[in-house]
Amino acid sequence: MFIQSAARVFAAATLVVSLVLTGPFAFAAPATTEPAMAAAKADPVEAHIKELHNKLHITAAQQTQWDSLVQVMRDNAKAMTDLEKQRGQDASAMTAVDAIKSYQAVIAAHEAGMAKFVPAFQALYNSMSSAQKETADSMFRGKVRAAATKKST
Repeated sequence: MFIQSAARVFAAATLVVSLVLTGPFAFAAPATTEPAMAAAKADPVEAHIKELHNKLHITAAQQTQWDSLVQVMRDNAKAMTDLEKQRGQDASAMTAVDAIKSYQAVIAAHEAGMAKFVPAFQALYNSMSSAQKETADSMFRGKVRAAATKKST
């Protein structure tokens, strides 16, 4: 029973990972050209940031809010990368308790990342035009629907 509960927590954490730390990165359409695909593989965070910037049509007047959001996204991505590296190094020696604690650390990192992401995104969102908000709303709703559909199947 505890293992099933832990599995559910891990599944929830995985969803949070895709929504928080990849955040809007996951909402960008995949690159279609070979150079763009190569760039995305080389640095997916930067590729997603660029794609999101283009899709949302960020204006010069929104640059300050955008820069703040981008810094949060980069910091969150680095925090997760560092955590994943540490977990990978420790994996072979982990006990069951260590593994559960590592899941707890992932959830805590996502929670901390979201606590930074939400206000930065809200500041940008509040500065958006109606058309930009429609695009953002559609992108985020689509991701939530896809996750809900995936989870129910």
